[in-house]
Amino acid sequence: MLSIENLTIGYKANRANQIVVAESINLTLNQGELVCLLGPNGAGKSTLMRTISGMQAPLAGNAFIDGEDIHSMPAQERAKRLSVVLTERVGAGLLSVYAMVGLGRYPHTNWAGKLSKKDHEIIQWAIQSVGAEELAHRSVSDLSDGERQKVMMARALAQEPRMMVLDEITAFLDLPRRVEIMRLLRKLARETNRAILLSTHDLDLALRSGDRIWLLPKGGTVQTGAPEDLVLNGAFEKAFSNEGVDFDRQQGAFRVHHSFRGSVNLVGEGILRYWTQRALEREGLETHDIDSNGSMRIEIEESGQGPVWRVSNGAETHKYNDLLSLTTHLRHTQKN
Repeated sequence: MLSIENLTIGYKANRANQIVVAESINLTLNQGELVCLLGPNGAGKSTLMRTISGMQAPLAGNAFIDGEDIHSMPAQERAKRLSVVLTERVGAGLLSVYAMVGLGRYPHTNWAGKLSKKDHEIIQWAIQSVGAEELAHRSVSDLSDGERQKVMMARALAQEPRMMVLDEITAFLDLPRRVEIMRLLRKLARETNRAILLSTHDLDLALRSGDRIWLLPKGGTVQTGAPEDLVLNGAFEKAFSNEGVDFDRQQGAFRVHHSFRGSVNLVGEGILRYWTQRALEREGLETHDIDSNGSMRIEIEESGQGPVWRVSNGAETHKYNDLLSLTTHLRHTQKN
């Protein structure tokens, strides 16, 4: 459905000079597919999204939808093929949800903008598709961020596009709403056979939800593939290598670089050991199974009343029933 050929994106500083953000981009997007665009800040994700959606001209190369050049296509025809949902709030005034979704029909109406019976049926279908029936008669200005994004997706659906482009639409939502939106997008891709491209910083949800990933590193070549392929071939580690984090292939998540001030001999296993290690790293303590230097020893014991952490440092031994007490003690000890 979408074909990107030798695309160079960026800005024209003036008539003689241009600023290149990324170049030699060759990508495809298929119908019924949810693709997530990932990359560090400054890599050019938003610039790529604007260029693909026809909001910004490329410096070189082409982007085609159904074989037709997006940037030479008349605006009204482009709006019938492609819809866009952005992070920024759209000023809705006193519009109701139904009226806002109805704006998606205007590429299909005549010069007077009058909605037909078919238009109203499509508006109702779009609202129902995103699960916003109970919002239809409310004012857009009264909606929460999650509800508003559902409505904007319904408006985009009402355009009856072949492809939807969504730029960071989950950025200001809490975790349950982000999960809900990602599930909805995957469902829409499957049930309506539309191509959906989503840019996001939410790595975990992208890995779990995307059929494919477009990974755009700073100044590098776009990597594309199944999420698991890009984890296994080290593409994520390379893309974010200069961002102060490490990508953990086992956990499928990023780990913050820590500057360790000391070490601890940690005795324990399973989930208790994992979360204890996380807490200790935050305090600048590196953990070891065996430390011949005789550093502090922390032993995790499980009892009928819950876990216990025993801290031994020379002749002194302390016992704690939660990690907050343990880390507070360690912080106080380090200061002294």
